[in-house]
Amino acid sequence: MAASPRTARAINDRLALRLLQQEGPLTAGQLKELTGLSRPTVADLVERLTAAGLIEVAGEARGRRRGPNAKLYGIVAGRAHLAALDVRTEGVALAVSDLVGGVLAEASLPIADDTGTGPAVEQAVALVERTAKEAGADRLHTVGIGAPGLIDPATGELRDSTGLPEWHRRLVAALQERLPEARVSVENETNLAALAEQRDGAARDRDTFVLLWLGHGTGAAVILDGALRRGASGGTGEIGFLPVPGTRGLPSATDCAGGFHSLAGAAAVASLARECGVVPEPGADPEAAGAVRAAVSAPRSAAHTRFLDTLADRVAVGVASVVALLDPGCVVLGGEIGQAGGEALAARVHDRLTVMSPLPVDVRPSTLGGGAVLRGALLTARDHAQDELFGVPGH
Repeated sequence: MAASPRTARAINDRLALRLLQQEGPLTAGQLKELTGLSRPTVADLVERLTAAGLIEVAGEARGRRRGPNAKLYGIVAGRAHLAALDVRTEGVALAVSDLVGGVLAEASLPIADDTGTGPAVEQAVALVERTAKEAGADRLHTVGIGAPGLIDPATGELRDSTGLPEWHRRLVAALQERLPEARVSVENETNLAALAEQRDGAARDRDTFVLLWLGHGTGAAVILDGALRRGASGGTGEIGFLPVPGTRGLPSATDCAGGFHSLAGAAAVASLARECGVVPEPGADPEAAGAVRAAVSAPRSAAHTRFLDTLADRVAVGVASVVALLDPGCVVLGGEIGQAGGEALAARVHDRLTVMSPLPVDVRPSTLGGGAVLRGALLTARDHAQDELFGVPGH
């Protein structure tokens, strides 16, 4: 069945807006080439999108031909403002951006372990309000939050998880209450990191891959055929609970000690560094990532080599299990530890996998590291806002 004229207009408008988002300001002629639409159709959609306040003249294209230069059209970046939060056990990192994702302001706030739930929530919400004001945002259209823990696929809410601060769960509701006009959503931090690596990082050429997060904790995110897979209960990738050899005992439903976390979490990596005599870089935080960076920077040291080799042995145990189950073809080592290890750690893990598994897999270091969660939250917030606002033309 052929699309109605209204539906066709909406499809064309959305296509043009997506191209402007991806390519930046374009002329009407460039939009015609990229969309394959006729010149009159492009002229109509440019007029329609301009009247809707979604695009504006952003300059002129430089040309060699005589006569006036063609107008460049771009998305009205100030049409909406967005906020992204990376919520960790020790604090919050925040970015406020315009509709096209240009960061206008950034801030962070440490929150001590002994801070009460109410004060912690108030400090985080106040940080969002203050930073938005500094960015010139009268109101926030969309707020994207990345947090550790499981997201209930039925409600989209952060589930109560043992060991995580109560203020994490309270923060989402508090932001929605204080910012009633904003759309507030929360996603698992590792999933957001994977989306960021897929769009802007190490997995830009992959539709199927697994991100293994190596930081304070361990986690994995699964992208299959271009789509993020969360699982029936939102728990896909809880690799910290994976029973593995080399640990004391087995994990339980409430404690991942004894699982892969006990081999590759930050505390375990820092302990391994001390055993091997590796001294972290001065002022390194976290200690584990500092130790990995120190080892990578002096690879000829016997202690550093032993440390990296043992760490690769441990990481390969978890990766081999993922590869055997999913055959992703590519594994990205993310988080602060994965980024610190770089190609040196990724190459070691790859070498071990070629011996352990018959399935080919490319092992890559993250290019975004610890900043991937905030970047993923910002990209998700931008997508949500554009999905809503870009649906207006054509009605």
